[in-house]
Amino acid sequence: MPSLIPELILSDGDLPVAPSAPVSHRDEQLLDSYSRTIAAVVNRVAPTVVNIRVLSGERGPGGGSGFIIARDGFILTNSHVVHGARELEVTLHDSRVFSARLVGTDPETDLAVIRIDAPEVQHARLADSSGIRVGQIAVAVGSPYGFQQTVTAGIVSALGRSMRAESGRLMDEIIQTDAALNPGNSGGPLLNSAGEVIGVNTAVILPAQGICFAIGSNTAHFVAGWLIKDGYIRRSSIGVAGQNVPLHPRVVRFHKLPNDRGVLVMEVEPGSPAAVTGLQKGDTIVGFKGQPIATVDDLHKNLVASEIGVPSPLMFLRGTEKLFRMVVPRELPPATPLRREKLN
Repeated sequence: MPSLIPELILSDGDLPVAPSAPVSHRDEQLLDSYSRTIAAVVNRVAPTVVNIRVLSGERGPGGGSGFIIARDGFILTNSHVVHGARELEVTLHDSRVFSARLVGTDPETDLAVIRIDAPEVQHARLADSSGIRVGQIAVAVGSPYGFQQTVTAGIVSALGRSMRAESGRLMDEIIQTDAALNPGNSGGPLLNSAGEVIGVNTAVILPAQGICFAIGSNTAHFVAGWLIKDGYIRRSSIGVAGQNVPLHPRVVRFHKLPNDRGVLVMEVEPGSPAAVTGLQKGDTIVGFKGQPIATVDDLHKNLVASEIGVPSPLMFLRGTEKLFRMVVPRELPPATPLRREKLN
């Protein structure tokens, strides 16, 4: 009966060495197919990926990656890479160097757009990130540690993740991948097997191995359009600062509320839509425009640009009484991330 233990071959140093397993013709074909796919992706996208250097700014020198999204020199990257930058320098795939100017940033989604004066440059194509599937190939291209055009590959590990932006706002529909990312990869593209951008690489969990995140391309497409047009994202506000709190079970049962939590109003900005509608400190918001509100993040998600100037029903608790008032959200003016986090 043949042994189930692999044969060991002893080297000169008497150390056990497993014999090399023969590589079948099919294995070679599969490897070549995978390699050809990655190489084709890189060949298609590499000319669009750039290295970004922050020569001076609020945070001092720094840098990261980005990729060209339009022939007239618009480049998409992370907000945390270029936020507060006063002088930017971009190096293209062919080693040409250009000065860049900041077009706009959105700390709430960690996205930013910069521009160089280099017309008719090759640009990447954004895919529909709603079509991404767990397990599909994911290729990351960037400039980690300042090295130009570093490529890593893996798969899409999970979809629908959430994480905090530097501003404190929750970012939804985040892509998780095991394609290796390092400092400097931030702002670079995450690509599918067709060489289309499915995400913008944004973060790495340092204590963990192989857990990296990217902002979905649909979010990037939406944000980039607003940044190019206005330099910022339009969002609405009712002018309150809130805190997540549990609701008493009896109150939940009596009012038949869908959630057992709400947003306790800690501050009402004078003259704000919330103040005009009569909302008071100590009230607990539990619904907005027919949608249940259990957390501050729920309120943020509902206060989008389309709500600006639109009367909407606000449901809240005052003591044990459930009240409804109409509130007209106003546009949240461009401000520092800290102010945006405080009053929403």
